[in-house]
Amino acid sequence: MKQEVFNIQQEIERIKEEFDFDYVGVALVQSPDRRFELRWKHVTGNQSDRHRRISLQSGKGIAGLVFKTGKPMFVADADEELGREDLYNYPIVVAEGLKSFGAIPLYKYNRVKGVLLVGYRTEEKLTVEVFQEFRKRIGLEFGPFYSKEMVLE
Repeated sequence: MKQEVFNIQQEIERIKEEFDFDYVGVALVQSPDRRFELRWKHVTGNQSDRHRRISLQSGKGIAGLVFKTGKPMFVADADEELGREDLYNYPIVVAEGLKSFGAIPLYKYNRVKGVLLVGYRTEEKLTVEVFQEFRKRIGLEFGPFYSKEMVLE
């Protein structure tokens, strides 16, 4: 029996189509010798290639915060909730013009190894209900990754 190979790029493109997201990206943790640096490795719906130059440390930016806390992040209106003057701390939001987005941690071997970000370029288009439905549909597994946070109240 041949095992199906999980393709992150194909999967995020499927997610983008299924939910009509404007942007979907996966940031992965680089080797420990790079001090757990996070980089956006797989994206779809991007407006530019600026994501390739974004490098985040734990606790910085969306990916860094989700990586550090191991908890999902939901923002309905980036300008209002993060503050326009503070957006420079969230380079992927600025680079892609995201206005509402959500991110979930991706675990492997009981450690956060990546972050899955979904979003829209319109304020309040991502609702709590849509974010919960997205999390539910992703299920407990995302290829080699899994989520401890997938159990919804």
